[in-house]
Order: sequence, then structure tokens, then C-alpha cells
Amino acid sequence: MHILIVEDEEAVAAQLREVLIKERYSCDVSHNYRDALDLIDAKHYDLILLDWNLPDGDGLSLLSLMREEGTNIPVLMLSAKSSIDDRVTILDAGGDDYLSKPYSNIELLARIRALLRRDATQKQTLLRCRELTLDLKSHEVRLGEEPVALSLSEYKLLELLMHNKNIVLTRYQLNDHLCQDYNSLKQSNLVDVHIKNIRKKFGEADIISTVRGVGYTVRE
Repeated sequence: MHILIVEDEEAVAAQLREVLIKERYSCDVSHNYRDALDLIDAKHYDLILLDWNLPDGDGLSLLSLMREEGTNIPVLMLSAKSSIDDRVTILDAGGDDYLSKPYSNIELLARIRALLRRDATQKQTLLRCRELTLDLKSHEVRLGEEPVALSLSEYKLLELLMHNKNIVLTRYQLNDHLCQDYNSLKQSNLVDVHIKNIRKKFGEADIISTVRGVGYTVRE
């Protein structure tokens, strides 16, 4: 598991990193808002430990920006602030949990394990491609925070593409997935019609790529 520590006090960050490494977590450390944002854009993290106070901004603003951009990495906020209003503010901004300083390492590690377990369970039912999420249980599709209404055929087509991210699927493969009989399968433009409709519903979001003469794919 790869964890990002965002903490402005270098000694605190170093100590926290040491605790996590002993538990066999992989860790990166950032001491400010800007570097944290660059790391989040460049790498995949399973969890972020985020301090509220940063020298060039604040953790709450960073959290809000992440959620606005569709970044769903679990975030455990760490702060000396401990009022109920502060906790509510963090949760409303998209935080997954909150731990007040000073905290015990035992409690910190327990909360980390809980968040990672919860995220692993969610990942089993959610397919993601950039800002797009598809819920295999509820059949709900979201672009960022906005729901997208798809027909059954459109949903089935998108689900197959997202199960095969970065793999080009031919029109025949996609048609075969949608159609129940040979006559329907012969309608070679069926997939193209559905793709066109999905793209209209996605607006400017360029999720589905056309591979000319072959078929379609979604790429991260």
C-alpha cells in the first residue's frame, strides 16, 4: 500500500514515515501544498495523511480541490483542531476520517487499516477511469460528482470497455457483447450509435477513444 504523508513539520513527518515503514507501507512525504498536489497528480496513492496547516495553503483547501477534480483517494486528516465543527467541516469537504493531535500510533494505524479495508471493498464494486466511475452494484455512472443516465445497452457497452481499460475492443467484440441473435449482430453500426450517444452524455469529457478501422477503448 502506498501512502502520501502531507505534513509541514519535518520531524513529525519523518517520525510518521518511520512508523508506517515499520508496518511495511510504502511512503512519500510532502511538506507543502504545492508539492503534495504535484505528487497526487503524478502518482497513485492508496491513502493520504493530510495535515490541516501547511505553509503555502491549507489541507482543507487541498482536500476540497481533490474532490472537485474527482480524486477519490481516501484522506485521513490530522490536526490539532478538535471541535465538532472542525470535524464536520472536514467530512463535508470530502474527508474520510479525522484524527486529533496528539494521537497514539496504535489508533493511527487502526484507522489507516480501516480506511484501506473500506477502500478495497469499494474498489471491488467500482470501475474508474479518470473522472468517470461506474458502480457495478447500483449500475450508477458518474462523471465527477454528476450522475449520467445511460440506457441498458449503453451501460453494458461502457462496462465492458471499462473492464478492459487500455485494451482496444473491436466492433465485432462489442456487438457480440450487446446482441443476443445473429441478425442483430450483423448491424455493424449498432455500437457506433451507442458510442455516439454516450459521448453526447459525457459532454466535453474525452473518455472513449476511437481506434480507426478497429474499434474503441478507454484509456487512463
